[in-house]
Amino acid sequence: MRYEAPDGIPNLRLPGDTRTEVVRRFYERAPFPDYPPRGCLSWLRARAERSEFARLIDRAIPGDARVVEIGCGTGQMSLYLARADRVVISADLTRASLTLGAAAARRFGLDQVQFVETDLHYPGMRAGAFDVVYSSGVLHHTPDPSAAFARIVRLARPGGMIVLGVYNAFARIPLRARRFVARLSGYRFIPCDPVLRDRESEPARRKAWVRDQYQHPEEHRHTLAEVQGWFAENGVEYLRAYPSAVLCQDSEELFATAADNWRLEGWLAQLGWIGALGHEGGLFVTVGRRA
Repeated sequence: MRYEAPDGIPNLRLPGDTRTEVVRRFYERAPFPDYPPRGCLSWLRARAERSEFARLIDRAIPGDARVVEIGCGTGQMSLYLARADRVVISADLTRASLTLGAAAARRFGLDQVQFVETDLHYPGMRAGAFDVVYSSGVLHHTPDPSAAFARIVRLARPGGMIVLGVYNAFARIPLRARRFVARLSGYRFIPCDPVLRDRESEPARRKAWVRDQYQHPEEHRHTLAEVQGWFAENGVEYLRAYPSAVLCQDSEELFATAADNWRLEGWLAQLGWIGALGHEGGLFVTVGRRA
């Protein structure tokens, strides 16, 4: 097969179903997240490292790993992880987002990141080729998240790591309440959103956040037990969640097995995530190892 690669970005995307095309067109109009006009590599890394999770995943991934980010958006996490001898494939459905990411990679002098336009259902990448498959904030925007998960698992080698971020059914409650108020006001008033406060002087980035969090045409929410079920169905050993689903325990090693996996404790932890994660949208991460 031969594929075109306009602007150095291979186009592996096959025609999608109607709901997938709606999501693709949604992001074509406003790629998310955007880069500020004076963004540089030191800005990107400093911004990413404000997040404990970003520091943990960077520390956990070996320096010579092959990493694929499925649903990379504009590729900010891919660029952050592109250090040492890692090879990073940054894949997304939306060319407008990929173009921003590829331009940033050139501006930052990062040549070990390859941006690819594709659909996660038909990724066009070799099965078992990657040490780490990372996908965050993506599967909950697909028509069938569990089927989408089954697709991306195949990209990991045996023993490879799966890192998955999706909206939590409990932690998403505060944003859903804010969204109800926002819709009543025609999105002129969105109360108590700390991300919008941080972006007060950045209209384009504010608009991108509002569209992604409050106006998205496809959204699902999931419990920890549901995602653990996806892992079991697809031969993935569940290791841990971030934030930790073990009460009163910090997440020290992202790729290490959690000390316990008591189902009741997991439900109680998720109730606590309402306060811990609800202010930014309620996204949580699960980590597993492919058999």
